[in-house]
Amino acid sequence: MSELIGEFLGTFVLILLGNGVVAGALLEHSKAKNGGWIVITAGWAFAVVFGIFVAKAFGSPGAHLNPAVTLSVAIQSGNFENLIPFSAAQISGAFLGSVFVYLHYLPHWKKTADKSAILAIFSTEPAISHSLSNFISEALGTAVLILGIHSIFSETNTGLTPAFGAFLVGILVWAIGLSMGGTTGYAINPARDLGPRLAHWILPIPNKGKSGWKYAWIPIIAPFTGAAVAALFLKLFG
Repeated sequence: MSELIGEFLGTFVLILLGNGVVAGALLEHSKAKNGGWIVITAGWAFAVVFGIFVAKAFGSPGAHLNPAVTLSVAIQSGNFENLIPFSAAQISGAFLGSVFVYLHYLPHWKKTADKSAILAIFSTEPAISHSLSNFISEALGTAVLILGIHSIFSETNTGLTPAFGAFLVGILVWAIGLSMGGTTGYAINPARDLGPRLAHWILPIPNKGKSGWKYAWIPIIAPFTGAAVAALFLKLFG
């Protein structure tokens, strides 16, 4: 249970801070309005770091925060017993994190007429809708995430402290966002997209439009695909 609580709370913090920075940059009358891509990618990177710290502090030493990361660990270890419970905890934490983003910015939704901006606070959408290239972008971004995490914590870095490792993972996510995020908004995490998209669908948000379910399969399936390919590669050559 402690591992599940850690994954739940860590993902909650990840989404509260990550989607929170997007809300600040997009919602009308926010003091952070028009903060831009650098602010958003930096905010997500910091969200990853503190999500990891919270997950570890509350009982999950692995601090996956991401079903795709959990899948890669399962493939490399051959033990799949954590895949479903961890994924459920992560999606639930992501959902609750988005609920608190909604509550935190409560007066701003009525002032924001842009339905696409409201959806972007909760879930990802492609800059250009093209299913194959969108799928490749999400799968490739996730594969880079898995390869990067493996490299950070590999045996060649035996002197690396876990705390510094968390900061490096944040920098890795920042790099993915800056270099690869412009195509799809770099979900690279099924929980990060599904939980908040469910929140967008359920919550009574003024001026919201549709929740984009036609696209939603890509940020769920593609990260799992990229993680699986990267994990198999690491199992063979890592």
